[in-house]
Amino acid sequence: MERAPLYGARMWRQAGQLMLNLPLGIAGFVFAVAMLAIGLGLSVTVIGLPLLAAGLAGCRGLGGLARRRARAAYGSEIGDPEPVPRRRPGLAGFSIANLTDLLNWRSALYNVLLLPWGLLSFTVTLVSTIVLWPVLPWVIRFLAAVDRILVEALLSPGALSERVRELEEDRGTVVDAAAADLRRIERDLHDGAQARLVALAMDLGMAKERLREVETPEDMAAAATMVDNAHGEVKLALRELRDLARGIHPAVLTDRGLDAALSAVAARCTVPDGVRVNVGLRGPDGVAERPDSAVEGIAYFTVSELLTNVSKHAGARTASVEVWRSDDQLMLLVQDDGKGGAAAYPGGGLAGLAERVQAVDGVFLVESPAGGPTTVTVELPWHTRHTRR
Repeated sequence: MERAPLYGARMWRQAGQLMLNLPLGIAGFVFAVAMLAIGLGLSVTVIGLPLLAAGLAGCRGLGGLARRRARAAYGSEIGDPEPVPRRRPGLAGFSIANLTDLLNWRSALYNVLLLPWGLLSFTVTLVSTIVLWPVLPWVIRFLAAVDRILVEALLSPGALSERVRELEEDRGTVVDAAAADLRRIERDLHDGAQARLVALAMDLGMAKERLREVETPEDMAAAATMVDNAHGEVKLALRELRDLARGIHPAVLTDRGLDAALSAVAARCTVPDGVRVNVGLRGPDGVAERPDSAVEGIAYFTVSELLTNVSKHAGARTASVEVWRSDDQLMLLVQDDGKGGAAAYPGGGLAGLAERVQAVDGVFLVESPAGGPTTVTVELPWHTRHTRR
């Protein structure tokens, strides 16, 4: 790999940023100290705390400028934080949110420290440019490293706040998925079992009236036909209720685990040459183990939905399901030899599966080139208490 020249554009870009630390440090120091001093001094009055909160918000904005400079000049991978979450509206909510945000206070500290550091980096860079020309690249490299460390140490989003944000997003995904499942169950009940039960009630009512008026063998035969039709409606309604219950949480999954449940799903798949299922969930000691019930449910419904897609859209002749344990992860691999072209489009079925998997810190990957084959890999935590790695 070709190395960048010592006196190249990157060095001069970093030197410019180091010298820019002084004017920005003066501005940031004056703003931070003035706003904090005034806000704290007036904290016993009505305007003191809102003014202090505004000063902290301003320091946060200056911190955003420092992060952008670090990314542009030093190649830092520091990310931008989420906006300060506000639990209450109005001025009180603004004040409480900004006064209790740790990044705001770290941004204020950065702006205070930037003045002495800016004075030092400006002076050393200027003197090295004029006097120490032969060692200038190494001086710039050292100062740039220190500058980058200062920015990343004080202005990086906190790990706890990032985790809270991820959990809030996952909670929203879970709530949306639960609401969608509830709407599906309501729709299935309304359009399926409920309609059949209404028809059953009407058929039984008519049969009851006909039995009261039985006078001839023909009347008895007609009444028997109505009762027979009602019996057929009962069987259809029971079948639909069983299918609906299977969609909520199949009894075989609870009683016998993923192996039996996925084998039942594969048996219902309409792929011409069938679906091969291989489930191996033995622990390091060789004893068969089961993951958390929530993880088991997600694995079951993920495979079920994927095999349904294979039946409806893939045009495949064969498919396979592999399930195994890798350390503390439950691994799923669903493959088919269909036409390919599957992707997790926003709002699509695969995107919904991906959101459900990611809600428990899982990984959902789709490989489906045009012409096939399609491979879906899912990684789930064995226990839902695991955090994102």
